[in-house]
Amino acid sequence: MENQVSTFLPILAYSGVMIAFVVTTLALTQTIGPKHETVVKNMPYESGMDPVGDARQPFDVKFYLVAILFLVFDVELLLLYPWACSAYAAEGGVPAELRGPVFVVMLVFLATLGIAYVYAWKRGVFRWR
Repeated sequence: MENQVSTFLPILAYSGVMIAFVVTTLALTQTIGPKHETVVKNMPYESGMDPVGDARQPFDVKFYLVAILFLVFDVELLLLYPWACSAYAAEGGVPAELRGPVFVVMLVFLATLGIAYVYAWKRGVFRWR
């Protein structure tokens, strides 16, 4: 038991020093830091440009469609990449008797995404006027 405590002692000491540093830094900035509030400091800041107009203006639907398509194809990669890495691995991959059915399922999945891509293309989602 004594050996385990001595093993974690440097980690605990480092954690204590880091927590003390963070608390001390936060306390010092609150107590001795400058507190000059001006109109310019309280103004919203966006990319170095002065804000113009209302921030609550509606966006074009195209932005939402592109965002949704990005999510769809991002999820596709989340499913496709692990399968591609482990499908034909010698150890720990898909079992040999299931490789055929899993491959067919992945082809159906890719075909569904291809149909969705063609549909979005035909509807003009990717055309910016």
